[in-house]
Amino acid sequence: MSKYNWDERHIITFPEEKVVLSTKDLHVYYGTNESIKGVDMQFEKNKITALIGPSGSGKSTYLRSLNRMNDTIDIARVTGEIWYEGIDVNRPDINVYEMRKHIGMVFQRPNPFAKSIYKNITFPHERAGVKDKKVLDELVETSLKQAALWDQVKDDLHKSALTLSGGQQQRLCIARAISVKPDILLMDEPASALDPIATAQLEETMLELKKDYTIVIVTHSMQQAARASDYTGFFYLGNIIEYDKTSNIFQNAKLQSTNDYVSGHFG
Repeated sequence: MSKYNWDERHIITFPEEKVVLSTKDLHVYYGTNESIKGVDMQFEKNKITALIGPSGSGKSTYLRSLNRMNDTIDIARVTGEIWYEGIDVNRPDINVYEMRKHIGMVFQRPNPFAKSIYKNITFPHERAGVKDKKVLDELVETSLKQAALWDQVKDDLHKSALTLSGGQQQRLCIARAISVKPDILLMDEPASALDPIATAQLEETMLELKKDYTIVIVTHSMQQAARASDYTGFFYLGNIIEYDKTSNIFQNAKLQSTNDYVSGHFG
């Protein structure tokens, strides 16, 4: 590893009006272990940004901090600023549940509720007091269409979500996440449990979704980052090392470490 200068950085920034989410000096600690070491990063609206890096580089920890998911871990402590819509959502007085309606998340393994396909989408809305069946029906149809699942399930809406294939379950989780109309969708390796065909369908869905949403995805797949994202950030040992247009990262990286990582010659 001695051949790389880890003090070198190449991080792009955007004009303020294009930035939908950003972090300033973000640190994440698990107990005394510093997992994220002061990351400054901006995300452009209606684009897909991929976070890549070896296991343990901090990319998933960073992603989870963007909508305060690390709050659920007792020993985790997050310092620094997370700016969304002119508000630092890392402040202690922020209503985290309200904030997650704006910054949604799709996890590594599909995690549908053990309820019908229909109820998977309506459940959070019914709990929030929405009773009008017409409104709920529309919500289900719109969300499933956006997640490219409607045509496959429209005649089986009252079947258990657990009867769906893995790829369909993951798209149902996307539909559930977008049903509350977030601005930003965070995806933590959403294709890691899917076969190649389901992965290709998921990537197509993401490209459709970016018309309405900003997507940040953590992926272990270089091919996926290269195919599906507009921007790519390379993480290593809790730092963002290089962040640029995906085409630059994969064909013309500024730093040797990034170039070696994406071409499989790292280490």
